[in-house]
Amino acid sequence: MKAVAYSKSLPIHDPDSLVDIELPQPEATGRDLLVKIKAIAVNPVDYKVRQFMPPTEGEQRVLGWDAVGEVVSVGENVAQFQVGDQVYYAGDLNRQGANAEYQLVDERIVGRKPVSLSDAEAAALPLTAITAWEMLFEHLSIQQEGLNSSTVSDEVILVVGAAGGVGSIFVQIAKAITGATIIGTASRESSQAWVKKMGAHHVVDHSKPLQPQIEALGIGPVTHVASLNSSDSYFEQYVELLAPFGKIALIDDPESFKSLNVMQLKFKSLSLHFEFMFARSMFNAADIAEQSHLLNHVAELVDKGHIQTTAGKNLGIITAEHLQQAHAELESGTSIGKIVLEGF
Repeated sequence: MKAVAYSKSLPIHDPDSLVDIELPQPEATGRDLLVKIKAIAVNPVDYKVRQFMPPTEGEQRVLGWDAVGEVVSVGENVAQFQVGDQVYYAGDLNRQGANAEYQLVDERIVGRKPVSLSDAEAAALPLTAITAWEMLFEHLSIQQEGLNSSTVSDEVILVVGAAGGVGSIFVQIAKAITGATIIGTASRESSQAWVKKMGAHHVVDHSKPLQPQIEALGIGPVTHVASLNSSDSYFEQYVELLAPFGKIALIDDPESFKSLNVMQLKFKSLSLHFEFMFARSMFNAADIAEQSHLLNHVAELVDKGHIQTTAGKNLGIITAEHLQQAHAELESGTSIGKIVLEGF
């Protein structure tokens, strides 16, 4: 089968950073599905793994943790899916990724693809939807409401980096099934327009001090922060902004985080949470199937018109050249929405 892989951690502009290869087609056993890949999306985790996790000497690693495809074979213990099902998922960091014609994936982390979206549109959603959902409801403990609920809560969520992949879906889920007020941050005119399109009630510029902008909104103190990038740069502002007993959840890897004075959280009884959506699959958590459930819930929200795809750019078929373009754009930090690729 065709695949795109790397064997050494090289700069993305090196022609050998990602290469087209052939691999044997895997076979499904146990609770695994064998999925024929139709479309993928690219995330920061792809280039971080490529940069910092070189394969064992002589081996090649396939990246890719967002996929849409068709189930073509199932293991003997599979209970929820059958051949022909259309699925979407983010996969497992411990296993070969989705940048291949076929991939094995545990059924417990797989959801049924939204029927109202194309393959490429759906591929933009799994990793970021899982991340956003876990941040919202497991770390930040935002109150979940039913669809079309008119309840407005006292919760005020600041989403820093709201124009990116996670931010784009985070804002939509929060708007659809919570009563919280959502403040998204974006610095460029185009990204501010995108965040408003996703459903944020307010947009502020994170290149300027946050507190004066938020105070000018007249909506009361921030109760929750979803910090999606540059957390070390904004950490002291979060402490200043948050109401007592507020919560901070972050997904990035702040370079200077170890030097931050977390004791400043104590006086407001603030809490700090790390979200890593691969934790359940990496450690075979007892509730690993929660990822399947939430992906199915997100698909329902999509098909009922409450969530739209966050695909921002389609780079064409899945090749090493096109994936190098995707990695380079993500590394630049200028992408809006998700980068997707489709077919081989």
